[in-house]
Amino acid sequence: MNYQGELTKINLAVDLAGLKLRYPIMNASGVLGISAPLLKKMYNAGAGAVITKSLGPESRLGHPNPTVVEVEGGLLNSMGLPNPGVDYFLSEIKHLKNEGIPIVASFFASTIDDFIKSSIKLEEAGAQALELNLSCPNVGGESGMCASDPVSTEKITKAIKNTTKLPLFVKLSPNVTDIVPIAIAAESGGADAITATNTLKGMSIDIDFKKPILSNIMGGLSGSALKPVSLRFVWEMYENIKIPIIGCGGIFTWRDAIEYFLAGARAIEIGTAIMLNDYKIFHEINEGIARYLSDNDLKDIKEIIGLAHKS
Repeated sequence: MNYQGELTKINLAVDLAGLKLRYPIMNASGVLGISAPLLKKMYNAGAGAVITKSLGPESRLGHPNPTVVEVEGGLLNSMGLPNPGVDYFLSEIKHLKNEGIPIVASFFASTIDDFIKSSIKLEEAGAQALELNLSCPNVGGESGMCASDPVSTEKITKAIKNTTKLPLFVKLSPNVTDIVPIAIAAESGGADAITATNTLKGMSIDIDFKKPILSNIMGGLSGSALKPVSLRFVWEMYENIKIPIIGCGGIFTWRDAIEYFLAGARAIEIGTAIMLNDYKIFHEINEGIARYLSDNDLKDIKEIIGLAHKS
């Protein structure tokens, strides 16, 4: 996909520790990442790479309905990581690889051994990078919340990096008091990039039925309301770690994307915006970024990464 006129001279390509993106946008894990055809549609629409739904060592049903509710400023979801399992999805990854589509495999587990086994299988299937999901907010006391613990984060990250040659992105949780020590721990464990962030824990109550709407009571808040929180975390990480940062949370327009780049993100992920605006959102954001750079007499997106820290 090329942009017209002067915009074709703008370089939107970025490198995430060896994963080369033609455009700096990916889909967030969990959003339309359940099959090769859907992931291919997003790539053709302008994603720089595509990310699978978070895959576990075994298939998982997740929580019973209702699992999604629209709230002020976004969506609450308590899906509970439903997925077909790593083994089932390996053929989808192989298909995408044969199509020449760069794919990031998102995965989770409850033991270090399962983390390692899953990472090996995903690498052998053809994933070009891994995103370690340590931060799902609606899976109870399982490993999804270990991203609040620097020691566990470093330990798991290090174990996986010792078994894979792929770039490893660690997705962190906003449900913490201070995210910097956790990001530093992931970096110390060998993470090649940090994804900031997953959803923010919240809830909604039906005043007529006088009970929580979600079956799991709590869910993860995504959408516009999350952006100021995740943007702050990107800013803080940029000043404290050296590895790339992937911004994620409340990105609906090219202006949102530019804020993340100025704060220090090297790439971004979009989720709720795809659900509400369809695949066209990739093209719209890419085009807006290119126009912004052109209007500011810039030729390369790398020129604005972290620029707000220098103003």
